Amino acid sequence: METDTSFESAVHRHDALVAELGLPIWVGSEPTFTDREAQTPAWLHAALGDDKELRARALLGTLNRLMPGALVLRSVGRLYPGEKLPRWNLGLLRRRDGEPLWNGPPDPLLAHEPGPAGPPDIAALASALSEAFASQRWGSECVETAKGEEADKEGTEAVPAWTVTATMDADAEPLRFVLRAYEDEAEPEADRAACAAIELPEIGRVDFFLAALPCIERAARACGLQALVLTGATPPVDATLELTTVTPDPAVIEINSAPSRNCAEFLWRSQQVYAAAAAHGLSPYRLYFNGQVADSGGAGQVTFGGPTPESSPFVSNLQLLPRLVRYFNRHPALSYLFAHDFVGGSGQSVRPDERGTGAFDDLLLALALLERESVTEPELLWKSLASFLCDAVGNSHRAEINIEKLWNPHLAGRGRLGLVEFRGLRMQHTPQRATAIACLLRAVIAMLATRPYALPLIDWGRKLHDRFALPFYLQADLDTVLAELDAAGLGLEAPIQNVLRQDAFRFLGKLDFPFGTLELWRGLEFWPLVGDAASPEQSGSSRFVDASTTRIEIRWRPPSTGTVGPLDTGRWQDWALCVDGVTLPLRPETDSRGDLKVFGVRYASFAPRSGLHPVLGSQAPLTLTLGHADHDVQYAITLHEWRPDGEAYPGLPADLHEASERRSARMTVAARDRPEQAPPDESDTEASPASPGLTVYSLDRRYR
Repeated sequence: METDTSFESAVHRHDALVAELGLPIWVGSEPTFTDREAQTPAWLHAALGDDKELRARALLGTLNRLMPGALVLRSVGRLYPGEKLPRWNLGLLRRRDGEPLWNGPPDPLLAHEPGPAGPPDIAALASALSEAFASQRWGSECVETAKGEEADKEGTEAVPAWTVTATMDADAEPLRFVLRAYEDEAEPEADRAACAAIELPEIGRVDFFLAALPCIERAARACGLQALVLTGATPPVDATLELTTVTPDPAVIEINSAPSRNCAEFLWRSQQVYAAAAAHGLSPYRLYFNGQVADSGGAGQVTFGGPTPESSPFVSNLQLLPRLVRYFNRHPALSYLFAHDFVGGSGQSVRPDERGTGAFDDLLLALALLERESVTEPELLWKSLASFLCDAVGNSHRAEINIEKLWNPHLAGRGRLGLVEFRGLRMQHTPQRATAIACLLRAVIAMLATRPYALPLIDWGRKLHDRFALPFYLQADLDTVLAELDAAGLGLEAPIQNVLRQDAFRFLGKLDFPFGTLELWRGLEFWPLVGDAASPEQSGSSRFVDASTTRIEIRWRPPSTGTVGPLDTGRWQDWALCVDGVTLPLRPETDSRGDLKVFGVRYASFAPRSGLHPVLGSQAPLTLTLGHADHDVQYAITLHEWRPDGEAYPGLPADLHEASERRSARMTVAARDRPEQAPPDESDTEASPASPGLTVYSLDRRYR
């Protein structure tokens, strides 16, 4: 791998190429982290509970030290279906120029020492805040109220509070700030200390918020407050302010990183986020006992837009999005190569051509109409494509290209932001990998924004989930994308390309023979939903899938020593691989290392408690037979799902290196005498296979 310096330099040069085009393409992300050692619900499937909120607060404190000058916010989070209360939402609001935004009392979660004992004088704070507003010649009113009417209805006493109203402009709605004493129930009871809290109202303008903030700071200092909690609505942001939030999601903590102006800034921001997560034992991936590497559990979406909604490249150039839809259709590597485990028509990032023939035909028509008509309004563009960039039941949040925040009139407050989110991305293991993908997508956007692209959609049919389930063909498609970027003058340099080509977590292991080298890779599977996907049980954030099918990619290469070995072993091309008595029609291919052969095998790796085929059972382990027509000895190569000796692992792998060793140890080889009958001849790879479950790219053992 290239050094960090060379990678960073390549990222800066990518930014320079995009800047020369005059395109403001901002990029944001939602990295997710988990405690990969924990076995509690909050770190396996639940959004809330355990120590998740306390860990998130500690993470926010570390981020605040790495990205100083910020204001800590405890805003009201999202309320999800089936949940009684909104989730917590911790934020860091900063100036983009690096100047301190807040010099008032810190939030208690940043304090190194507990605050003074005794309740704060909320009446005095309210009076001081009202006077501060009045000093700006704003209309100001201060009244005693009660906060907590909802709680009072349930039999809990309301919290005494004061409301301070500021009218900054005769034409503007009054802003009502609610002040009260605050005790943090998330903290252990022994550590709780009362402090003052101010609940921020909805403030629609950045200049209003920036004008009110010094008044709050001055009032808090005048009252001698040692700590202050700011809650309520999230303040507005623009090109001068940035907001990073830390929120809970099933199995993970999600960090909604503030958008970056370019990829160099994105890299810096990602480095701070990953470092803060690591400081508190949070990981961007999970390791299973058998060495398999999984996503953190929350994926790693990337979002593109502009400094303002109107300056977003997708709004200023309304032809860009249709071109992007065409380009992604023709390059499945962008959908699957960097994807999380749950892909396909039932997944969290559905491609438009995974929704069936009817939806695909209507998408063809929609794109043709957009080319024929002059679309001048972003809302019309959104209406034209929103019904196709969604999953099979119309959920636009589960689309590979998510445009629910592009120019959506039905999503109040968040729908018209000019944003396009790419959801088919796993949580990347390093900030460099995340940045390399951001550079790739940003370069594609820049290319499509500056030149016509009208190549027709490809109806891939079954090939989409057959050919492009194999990592080899995804890598080959990525090479095509990189070559097209080069031709457009937006090529990514070698350090970035090298990071993009890293997929070691899919590599299972290899066996070196004198006559050839066998590599096994983990392919993609498109796990189907179990039961009625439209039922109430399946409509939440989690849905049941049958994950029992595994796909393995076989790569058969010349011997790694560069020789063909002893003469009696024959050429490497003459050795055949069989599964269940079927000779695999290995496909001759070429990559950067030279000639090789490629094929896939699917099988049921375990028997699920609830799955599509309850009579099937487990077909593990997978055994491949390597043989030659002129040799009496053949080799049984077995891929085990667990330790070959059946013993328990001593614990989870300590790191990615140990996980790799465990995957490799699951491959065993044994020499044995070849049966009398010769294996059948290889099939014509382009012919229609006669054997059940055999395609031109893979053998499905579940038919055997």
